[in-house]
Amino acid sequence: MTGLSRARWLLAVSVMLVAACGGSVPTDSDQTDPVEFEAGPLGAVVVAPGEQIHIRSLNSISGDIAFLGIPNQRGVEMAIADYGPVAGREVSMGTPLDDLCSPEGGQSAAQATVADPSVVGVIGTTCSSAAAAASPLISDAGMVMIAPSNTSPALTSDLAGNPSASYHPGYYRTAHNDLFQGKAVALFVRDHLGFDTAAAIHDGDPYTQGLAEAFKDAFEELGGAVTAFTAVNKGDTDMISVLTEVAAGRPQALFFPVFMPEGAFIVQQVDGVTGLEDVTLIVSAALLVDNFMELPESQGVYISGPDLRFGDNRNSITGRSAVELLDAYEAAHGEAPSGGYLAHAYDATTMLLRAIDQVAVDVDGTLHIDRAQVRDELTRTSMDGIIGPIDCDQYGDCGTQRLTVLYNTDPRNIEAGKNNVVFEYAP
Repeated sequence: MTGLSRARWLLAVSVMLVAACGGSVPTDSDQTDPVEFEAGPLGAVVVAPGEQIHIRSLNSISGDIAFLGIPNQRGVEMAIADYGPVAGREVSMGTPLDDLCSPEGGQSAAQATVADPSVVGVIGTTCSSAAAAASPLISDAGMVMIAPSNTSPALTSDLAGNPSASYHPGYYRTAHNDLFQGKAVALFVRDHLGFDTAAAIHDGDPYTQGLAEAFKDAFEELGGAVTAFTAVNKGDTDMISVLTEVAAGRPQALFFPVFMPEGAFIVQQVDGVTGLEDVTLIVSAALLVDNFMELPESQGVYISGPDLRFGDNRNSITGRSAVELLDAYEAAHGEAPSGGYLAHAYDATTMLLRAIDQVAVDVDGTLHIDRAQVRDELTRTSMDGIIGPIDCDQYGDCGTQRLTVLYNTDPRNIEAGKNNVVFEYAP
């Protein structure tokens, strides 16, 4: 008798004995196949029994742009706490990383992130210039990156189905695309204010230049004339020469989507330049921060940015409402958020956590998180966020594109200015 025949004979005898004793005979349907996992083309994160799932916050948390980045980081922390365990595991944000709102800072923070294979994804960066340097590294490592406040069109697409120069797979954002903001500001200047001429100043980085160009193109399409399109350098303190250049064309409006402290120097020095005594000043969400809006010279300045009138919106994953989020923030930190992207960071984090939860596979107590599947899950995202409906396109634009223009009436009451909407744009 062969080994195989003997095995079959023994199995048959066993079945007869079990039946004779009144027992049940196991069938194929009673057998549970062991869970197996095979990683996809980008590999997988393996989380050993008892270990935490790791994500990272990569935001501007020092220097002048910390007014934007710190609320973003706190939004990540709040979302992790509200979401709770993911696939039965606690989630760790690790040590917060600083993008310094610069290419160098973004690259350095990304290098530290990709050196740790346990990291699934990143919430950040705060600044588009940092994202342009960080995104290729994060992408090449198979990780994902969801940005709450990057708005440069160069990071996603031209909104006509073509990827932009700095787009890399695995990049997503809940912030708007500045092609929309440029159009919104152009409509505000041309139709709402009724101006025929305008000038623009940027500082050469992907965010400021991209937004200034989007405004210029849209304003000219509407029949307006751009009398000057120029730049300052990061770190400049004397703005008289560039303002004098702008004054030569005597524009009715001046749009300068730059950061602090350069934005402060422009607004403080513009009144001293002949030809700009009556110019209307317009800035972007980069200066929708307390340390700009508190300046006496910021009175009468218009500020474009995301529509922060969240009303009764709730995050459909955690159930947290806009009001509850702000109340919890103020209770924890003793102040209102100093920037405009807290809710965007909160929603971005819940997107990432849910994606991980959806794809994580438990094999004998060890979690396997397929990196390609996390990307696929994020691309399929369709949810209600605190910021409004969130649906991702193929190049990572996920957030609502509603925009507003605010009017800062009183630097002594900046909350009133943040709520003083004078124009809205909802494409």
